[in-house]
Amino acid sequence: MSDVNDKHDQKGGLGETVKIVVQALLLALVLRTFLFQPFNIPSGSMKDTLLVGDYLFVSKFSYGYSRYSFPWGLGPFSGRIFATEPERGDVAVFKLPRDNSTDYIKRVIGLPGDEIQMIDGELYINGTAVKRERLDDYIETDQYGRTQRARRYRETLPNGVSYETLDLTPNASSDNTRVFKVPQGHYFMMGDNRDNSADSRVAGSGVGYVPFENFVGRAEILFFSVENGEPAWMFWKWPWTVRWDRIFTTL
Repeated sequence: MSDVNDKHDQKGGLGETVKIVVQALLLALVLRTFLFQPFNIPSGSMKDTLLVGDYLFVSKFSYGYSRYSFPWGLGPFSGRIFATEPERGDVAVFKLPRDNSTDYIKRVIGLPGDEIQMIDGELYINGTAVKRERLDDYIETDQYGRTQRARRYRETLPNGVSYETLDLTPNASSDNTRVFKVPQGHYFMMGDNRDNSADSRVAGSGVGYVPFENFVGRAEILFFSVENGEPAWMFWKWPWTVRWDRIFTTL
């Protein structure tokens, strides 16, 4: 009888394990879809707000939900429900309008109806220059030991949101633009690393004016950060490769 009981216990134990795993996966799916989704930063277009190797949580409920709130864009509806419009200055994740599958992260600069223009590297919103203050240069050492410098500014938007931007190159191609008139239901997105960002200013970038439906969520907090070029999974290197001062930074 002991063999029969052992087999029964093994089957019962296996079934309980499968049940727990399924429940955990469903819970993770619900959290990812409706509350918070993790993202990592693969490029420097948002320096020095976000660095390559940063890992952050994006709140999925900040702007309500669209079909892009669901994995692979499989939401069973169009438009948005429980919608709250993005605010100027938000750092937001959105689906690239060109293919509706690639995730981008930029800052909301232009709201529906706004006129946006860059003149000599300065941002103009509805014909008025955004306040810009010169700061100390941004200095970083790359993975090859080379030191790089960039002019750094603090911009303050009309609603009081303040953040830092980088200016890598004088008279870059995107430092002077035409006037962009943001259509209703769309937003104008820009990277903080102004000369190294494919965003709404750049023809052919695939960004253009971003429809509200394409917004995935608002970036909220960094929960991990590792030096550029260092694999995050190599935990034995963390004492030296993790950027400890960036963890739990809010955005």
